[in-house]
Amino acid sequence: MLSGAGGAPPVPEPPSEPGVPAGPGAAPPFAAPPTEGGRRRLWLGLGVGALAVLLCCGGGGAAIVGLAVSNVQAIEEQGRTVTDDYYQALVAKDWSKAYDRLCDDAQRRESRPDFEQRVAAEPQISGYRVGKVDAQTLTVPVDVTLSGGKQEAQQVTLAPDPQTGGMEVCGVS
Repeated sequence: MLSGAGGAPPVPEPPSEPGVPAGPGAAPPFAAPPTEGGRRRLWLGLGVGALAVLLCCGGGGAAIVGLAVSNVQAIEEQGRTVTDDYYQALVAKDWSKAYDRLCDDAQRRESRPDFEQRVAAEPQISGYRVGKVDAQTLTVPVDVTLSGGKQEAQQVTLAPDPQTGGMEVCGVS
């Protein structure tokens, strides 16, 4: 410390900071700021990030496509099953069981006794072959053989049951 003139208190010297150059013209402790070790690590990180985004978005897209395909397959399977059940009941002359396969709208249009009376009076079905379900229009072609041997093509219209989500027969033309 230096002592001041005329009895003034001593003035402290500023402390020297470590790592600070001594003045103008002094060389800094490094020539350039440090880098992350090259661009390879940067590009590797960007590539991994892009791959993660691709997997997430691509996986979501694949899941949506998978759901759509399985939904169509479920519609086709249920449509064939309910149509087959309906025609099995007609061949077995189990009119009540056939009526149970009808959609609510068809059951509102025709009561069970009226349906049973009408179907019993029509030519009887001795055989049938269910075609491929059209998932867009919810229709199924059915080749029917009547008891006299006559062949007939029928078109079954399906509708989803609002309570169960399953398919029901909603009309035959």
